[in-house]
Amino acid sequence: MEPSSNLSMIDMIQQGWLATYPLIFMSIVSLTVIAERLFTFAGLIGQTADLTRGVHGELTKGDFGAALQRAEAAKGKPAGRVFAEVVRNSGALDSEELADVGAERRFEEMEQLKRPLWILGTVASSAPFIGLFGTVVGIIKAFHNMAALGSGGFAVVAGGISEALVATALGLGVAIIALIFYNYFQVRLDRIESALTIGTARLMEALRTAGTAAPRKARVADGLR
Repeated sequence: MEPSSNLSMIDMIQQGWLATYPLIFMSIVSLTVIAERLFTFAGLIGQTADLTRGVHGELTKGDFGAALQRAEAAKGKPAGRVFAEVVRNSGALDSEELADVGAERRFEEMEQLKRPLWILGTVASSAPFIGLFGTVVGIIKAFHNMAALGSGGFAVVAGGISEALVATALGLGVAIIALIFYNYFQVRLDRIESALTIGTARLMEALRTAGTAAPRKARVADGLR
């Protein structure tokens, strides 16, 4: 087999298509998920803190209608949906039941935020093995060609091995990027969940301070008229 020193990177990728094409597809999918999650997570912690202060302030003043309207105005964000659910049910449920409602709603929101991240985890764990598979196949081909030519020596097989190693390098690169962002998003999710938990706890405290369930229900109804 002739040495492949003149092959470009694109040529090497094309020759190792069995592994490199799936890896390129996985890299595109990973980058799409990364960009979408970066956009979704942007500013969520600060927005949650701001909404907590606003809704808490309305509740401490006893204006439950304004608190509910403020929360529902932010229903495009997880904090708005959680807080609206808590305030809306504050007149019908006791403190323990209301805490359960808040916990269930937070769980639902966190599951929605986590949902696409399994893709990054899968890519991070499988890409190196796909790259290794491509390398093994490439080396097998290189030695097969050497045997077919009936001659030996490193110079004969070096070109094929260099092509085969491209798959391993590509697999490692794809996996490293996916793993970095997977871990980054896990940390962001923990911080978002903490902000939602703290915000819900503050609203629960304000609701307990505001009075009994029956007057709260009446005030919410009056505020929505």
